[in-house]
Formats: sequence, structure tokens, C-alpha cells
Amino acid sequence: MSKMNFVFAAALSAAAALSGAAQAETLRLSHNTGDTTSWHLGSEKFSQLLDAATEGDMSVRVFANAQLSGGDQMKQAEMVGRGALDFVVTSAINVTPMVPEMAVFSLPYLYSDYDAVDATTSGTPGERMTEIMAEHGIIVLAWGENGFREVTNNVHPIKSPDDLKGLKMRVAGPMYIDVMTALGANPQQMQWTETFSALQQGVVDGQENPIGAVIVPQRVYEVQKYITPWHYSYDPIFLGVSQKKWDSWDADTQAKVQAAATEAMAYQKTITREGTAAGLDKLRAEGMEVYEPTAEELQAFRDATKEPFDKWAAKVGPELVELFQSTIDASN
Repeated sequence: MSKMNFVFAAALSAAAALSGAAQAETLRLSHNTGDTTSWHLGSEKFSQLLDAATEGDMSVRVFANAQLSGGDQMKQAEMVGRGALDFVVTSAINVTPMVPEMAVFSLPYLYSDYDAVDATTSGTPGERMTEIMAEHGIIVLAWGENGFREVTNNVHPIKSPDDLKGLKMRVAGPMYIDVMTALGANPQQMQWTETFSALQQGVVDGQENPIGAVIVPQRVYEVQKYITPWHYSYDPIFLGVSQKKWDSWDADTQAKVQAAATEAMAYQKTITREGTAAGLDKLRAEGMEVYEPTAEELQAFRDATKEPFDKWAAKVGPELVELFQSTIDASN
């Protein structure tokens, strides 16, 4: 090849590279928790799958600990809804200030097992919640899992509602304020990024969160002594995208984004449940004292949380609650 032809070929190659680089789209995804959690692993999986599916034309940067919303986990969804963020992985309870209906998933003692959960997220209730979120500018691409929320504290084992009386409990959202108040606790709404140090310093006595998604990977056992797996509330997470961003893509791109999201959240749910299954043994090994309540003791908690259940069932809408309950009953 002559020198002139070589230079010409190199120029064409460089131009092609620049053209490809210009077409590449870098997107931002924000989630609530640290980079050791299944939330983060699921988000990274989504990034990898989408990069592969688009041959590098779409790149997703994952930001942990709600960095892009100044640590405010409630604000992330609002930012996605108005198009200031591209993607969010967040939990249903964290969007209730914007979308109260999302609290339906977390009504106290609504669910008894994973079969009931899966019947709603993969059935008509999940479809209805997707429609509601779309009204707020967020397309729910896939449901993942935060999990059944269990209670921990540093004062004493929690065996009955009386054991919660007076305890300062960190909670994630307004419904849990009502639940903890009904149980006699002193609820403190607090960002997750502030919670570990608050537990460490005794600003709060305890908290409630899922084992596999949060308590184990976020090393809550380092600052909490007692745990009661009472399964009092379930919290799904979802991978959502800005409606504005979604509408800017052609059908082929949308299909690739959807497929990557579905596979990533299925993976996230699997590793969360695996972590939860092994979680109590891990927590015992780390020195936590585990109290597993009897059926009668769980009924006492259920009875004590009936008032906040009824209050929030009215707030999210009786028809929506009935849709969830009838789907759960059918799954049993």
C-alpha cells in the first residue's frame, strides 16, 4: 500500500471510530444502597447486558447510595419522572411520597410467602402498578426484590408488640411511621446512607430491612445485636426508565433495553433469595441473636398493625387492595 493510500485508509478508520463514538449513548442509573448489595449487582448486570446487546452503543453508569440525588433515596424516582435521570432501581416504599398506591405491596402482613409475592408482581397487580407508575413519567421495565423486612435492634429480643414500646426505630417511609407508631415504637424516618452511623452512635435503637438485600451485604450485624424475622412487610424493587428517554428510542432499542432489564432483575431476585436463605446462619455466625416468633406471636403483631393496614388500604384504594388480595388468595 502506498503511503498516500495508507494515510487515506487511516483517516477513514478514524472517521468511522469517531462516528461510532458520536452515536454511543451514556446513560445514568441511580439506586439506594451500597455497592455490595444485590441492588448494585442487578444494576451492574443490566449495564453489562445492555452494552453487549447494543455492541457498546449504549453504556449505563451505575451510581450507588443515591449519589445523583444528594443521598435522597426518595428523590430519585421524581428525577427519573421528569427526565433528569435515565434509570432508577428503587423500592416500592421509596416512591410512596410521589405515588401513594405503591404502598400496597408493603401493607403489613399482606403476604405470607414468595408464591404470593410472585403472583402479584408477575400478574395483573404488577401490570396495574406499571400503569400507575407510567402516569408519573416512569416506565417500570422489570420487578426485582428487596424482600421481607425483618426487625433488628440493640436493646433486647423482640418477641411481642410490647418489646417495641419506646424503641427509636429507623424507618424508610411514611407507612412504616404509622406501623411503628401502632406498635408503640418511636419511628425516625432517615435516609439509608445515614442509618449505619445512626445505629453505631445510638441515635436510633434499631431498624427494619430485608436480610439478603440489605442486612447481610450492608453489614448491619456490626451495629445490631438482635434480629426477629417477623416477615411483617414485603418490599419489591423495580428497574424504571424515564418515559422521556424511553420515547426517544426506536422499537428495536426499546426491545433491547427491555430484554436486558428483564434478565437483570431476574438475576437480582435470584441472588437476593439465595442470600436471604443463607442469611440467618450468617447473622448467627456474626454474633447476632435470632428470635424466630411462633405463629401465635406473629398473630399478635398482625393484630397490632391492623389499624395502619386499614388506613393505608384506604389511601391506596380499596379496589387496588382487593386486586392484590384476590390474586394472593388464588395463588394459595
